[in-house]
Amino acid sequence: MNKYDAAILAVGPAAGRRDIDWKAVEDAYPEWRSLAETPQDRHYHAEGDCWTHTKMVCEELVNLADFQALDARGQQRMFLGALMHDIAKPGVTKVDENGRISSKGHSKRGEVDARIRLWRAGYDFSDREAVCRMIRYHQEPFISLRKANAAFLAHKWSHEVNLRELALLAEADARGRRTDPASDWQNTIDNVELFRLLAQEQECYGQPRHMADEHTAVSYFRREGEISPDYPFFAQPGSEVIVLSGLPATGKNHWLDTNHPELPVVSFDDAREELDLAHGENDGKAAHFAVDKAKELLRRRVPFAWNSTHLSAQMRQKTLDLLYAYDARVRIVYLEQPEDVLLSRNNKRDSTLSNKALLGMLFRWEVPLPTESHRVDYQPGTAART
Repeated sequence: MNKYDAAILAVGPAAGRRDIDWKAVEDAYPEWRSLAETPQDRHYHAEGDCWTHTKMVCEELVNLADFQALDARGQQRMFLGALMHDIAKPGVTKVDENGRISSKGHSKRGEVDARIRLWRAGYDFSDREAVCRMIRYHQEPFISLRKANAAFLAHKWSHEVNLRELALLAEADARGRRTDPASDWQNTIDNVELFRLLAQEQECYGQPRHMADEHTAVSYFRREGEISPDYPFFAQPGSEVIVLSGLPATGKNHWLDTNHPELPVVSFDDAREELDLAHGENDGKAAHFAVDKAKELLRRRVPFAWNSTHLSAQMRQKTLDLLYAYDARVRIVYLEQPEDVLLSRNNKRDSTLSNKALLGMLFRWEVPLPTESHRVDYQPGTAART
């Protein structure tokens, strides 16, 4: 852990205060330098560079009544969300041939960048993920009402992030900018308030929208609102499947051996071993071998475990689509370890995966969302808990 990691958790106003020590923030957050060098489109950000905007957002946040009503833990969570909401802009900002500036994809990439930073700082897992999901969705309150499925999106997001906190961050984001024309500034704030009203109307402001049961919930989310969330959706019989997720060396094998040694296991690593392939060698052949084994188990409707990193949403989606096509009931078990534990374990493993390659995987690191399966168990810092 470098000196910046722990320091980032100490920034922000003291309890009951509204003043921000920007010198302390800059000492703890070297990213501010690249933010200060990152331009923004004048239409949305007439105030100037990204760091100027970030400071304005933080200052607006601490003066909002909803922020002041939070306890110290909630205030820390919100301040970190505001401070890091545009953390990825320097890496994605582009200027086109007409001089227009865009930062497409900064919210999703910012979620990952913030996760890495806060993981290394040892920040509480649940608070860290709340911050990361706020960053992922921080633009949505500005535009979600334009979408035909706005109510469904509010339902889904409410199971992934606290919409009260998301709206609070969005309001600070809206107030902490200047627009050109200036009239658009009020329109942005109005959109956030309309988002609040929608969430309140849909009974998911500050709490997840009620679902009839777990199967109805996952079916509703996967069908993007085509069924009712209020009435049980019939479940076809299928396999009970545990899907492991986590970086290499987090203890997935140990967790399975400890908790479910009786289950058949689908594993790309096992497939490589059976096919005598090194890590990264002919991954397509190993994947095909593992998928064929999974299909055979699914056809027989027997329970099994799928042991892989399933690190990104895209990687998990391929597995989940297959499982749901066979009417499986899915439990995702997500495991995590601190960086020093992870690298020490990986050094001791009989593996062709180097620590450098493992750390390179961090940039694809998306923690499973509660909406992805019937049940998601988050088990950070452990490898053997049921």
